Amino acid sequence: MSVKSNNRLSRRLFLGTSAAALGALATPALAQSGSTEMESNISGSVTRNISSFRSLQWQPYFTNLKKGAILVDTTSRALHFWSEDQSIYKLYPTSVPMTEDLTRRGRTSIIKKVVGPDWRPTASMLKRNPEWPHYIPPGPQNPLGTHAMYLSWQYYRIHGTHDTRKIGRRSSNGCIGLYNEDIAELFGLCQVGTQVLLI
Repeated sequence: MSVKSNNRLSRRLFLGTSAAALGALATPALAQSGSTEMESNISGSVTRNISSFRSLQWQPYFTNLKKGAILVDTTSRALHFWSEDQSIYKLYPTSVPMTEDLTRRGRTSIIKKVVGPDWRPTASMLKRNPEWPHYIPPGPQNPLGTHAMYLSWQYYRIHGTHDTRKIGRRSSNGCIGLYNEDIAELFGLCQVGTQVLLI
């Protein structure tokens, strides 16, 4: 083997070994346990966050902005909000349901707003995950985060999350999740009766 090809081989070996070592150092961060979300571990099934941050106009989706309007785009994993007087437009990254069968689309509205929500998993959630607790009070372990807005569809909410790794991913059991600081802001902008469209 020539010196030139031996150098190439040594360089490849060095680069390959370095990449493997860096990957091994990053693995514990991806495999963290003890998530505050009572949902499946996302590190093995999702390799990246994606979100399409482009502003939209409300007119293709709503006939009016009475009481404000929320559009949740489950494909781009983004939530759009328009105020009734059109003076406020907000765009937030979200988590969306893990699978199609957990995803609900269509028109609904906010029927209740709660600061410091508690949480009870549904019967179907407990069937899929029998190890989950039957009740979690408000606080840092609660999967609904600091604020929750309940929709007219039973069990569906727009809420916060303490686990920021969930945002931008298919990681929920049906709800739409936001960073806690984003849900706090949106919570203040919305009212009971705000119209919601999930597409």
